[in-house]
Amino acid sequence: MNIPFIDLKQQYLNIEDEVNNSILKVLQHGQYIMGPEIRDLENKLAEFTGVKHVLTCSSGTDALLLSLMARNIGPGDAVFTTPFTFIATAEVIALLGATPVFVDIDKRTFNIDPQKLEEKIVSLQKNLKPKAIISVDLFGLCADYNSLNSIAQKHNLFLIEDAAQSLGATYENKKAGAFGHIAATSFYPAKPLGGYGDSGAVFTNDKATYDKMVSLRVHGQGKNKYDNVHLGLNARMDTIQAAILLKKLQIFPQEIEQRQKVAQIYSSNLGDYVTTPFVPENCTSTWAQYSILSENRDTIQQHLKEKKIPTCIFYIKPLHLQDVFKYLGYKQGDFPVSEELSQKIISLPMHPYLKEDDQQQIIKEIITIAKKPCLLNN
Repeated sequence: MNIPFIDLKQQYLNIEDEVNNSILKVLQHGQYIMGPEIRDLENKLAEFTGVKHVLTCSSGTDALLLSLMARNIGPGDAVFTTPFTFIATAEVIALLGATPVFVDIDKRTFNIDPQKLEEKIVSLQKNLKPKAIISVDLFGLCADYNSLNSIAQKHNLFLIEDAAQSLGATYENKKAGAFGHIAATSFYPAKPLGGYGDSGAVFTNDKATYDKMVSLRVHGQGKNKYDNVHLGLNARMDTIQAAILLKKLQIFPQEIEQRQKVAQIYSSNLGDYVTTPFVPENCTSTWAQYSILSENRDTIQQHLKEKKIPTCIFYIKPLHLQDVFKYLGYKQGDFPVSEELSQKIISLPMHPYLKEDDQQQIIKEIITIAKKPCLLNN
């Protein structure tokens, strides 16, 4: 078997001429930085998500960083987020001198638990000022934004949606990227909508915030490149990446539908043997990952490896236990749900071009090694 975890090669072959022509057009006009494709992509993304303003940038990490910088987040400020995510979510908080305050996750959605968030805000150390929340739409599933918006308003907190994995998903018929005061996403190649290199985007309906991020994206630029009004970044998206993403965005709705079919086949066949992903009725997932839980995770992974079926573990070590965050004083046992899931979770091949025969083989091998029904779904 040769089953790719994510099949970017097949996707490229399907749109090869369109992508090649779009890159050639950039090479011909030569506007490699902030060329016309940048604004075109921003407009198309605004239309896709239903927000007023979109700002493309150099990575999903810089999208989060720009979001915090736009609100002057810094030393003495507390930013609440989940420990069950990629390090970039908390990294940007610490880079600005603010303090990441971790909150455990919901055991079914893997997203930040609103009740635990409320408790953490109320019990915050008095030497820290609560300023913002960074929610994470993990594996393509939107967080509980009705609850999060209510909490943010109650405590006067700035809500940032980390939509790095969820672009294309919905929550109560509203698209990911349209929640909170600002949303940030990534176009890393492995994301549901990915480019051919690093890039990202920020989404907001707030014109003043958008205008400030426009400046921050280019070294805090004012009226011209030699007039600087903020300390900013070099965080522009390359024009070639925008040209590629414009073509990928055209097929993105169809790819989301194909991802739904792949997820449905997994769930309908594996539910008796492992814990399959939970999607609330008011949500759709974009399935950045299809992640299952099992007490026998390591045995399953080893068996699939022997059958040349790739898997990944997201995330094997929660952020509060990472060496880089030792200074925060967290310890084993502080976030039991995140810690438990990190020992049981495993992600299976998931992409729009996964052949059903290959998928059935993956399912067969999991059932073979799992052997007996799983009780975790009950």
